[in-house]
Amino acid sequence: MRNFESIRRHINTTGYNSKMHDEDVICIELSLEKGTRHQSLFLSELDDDDGRPYLRVSTAIAPTTGMDAKRALAFNWQSVVGYLAIGDLDGVPYLQLVENRPYEGLDAAEVDRLILEIGGLGDRMERMMSAGGDLF
Repeated sequence: MRNFESIRRHINTTGYNSKMHDEDVICIELSLEKGTRHQSLFLSELDDDDGRPYLRVSTAIAPTTGMDAKRALAFNWQSVVGYLAIGDLDGVPYLQLVENRPYEGLDAAEVDRLILEIGGLGDRMERMMSAGGDLF
């Protein structure tokens, strides 16, 4: 996987439920726990300060209303490598679970692992923060 187009081709051929295909964003809806839960993931591309491309896999967890660590998480969202971050979703700041990987050494199996890992963990975090809800 050398660029975002190769990621798009992989997603199209592996049977993921992709809901939206913009030029620079792919949205995948994972079905979890035998279809009783769902988690949306967003795949996009970003470049580091040297112009090196990264694949970003992210999923929304919960609105940030009442959360204290907003400034630290906002800074993390701007960094090349992060885990929890703040991202805007329809004008509302949301806690996001994020993983960024350089394309170098990224293969189809690793893309699949990232999608399943971030999707599953994001759903578990969402459940904990929303009293069992399934918003995303």
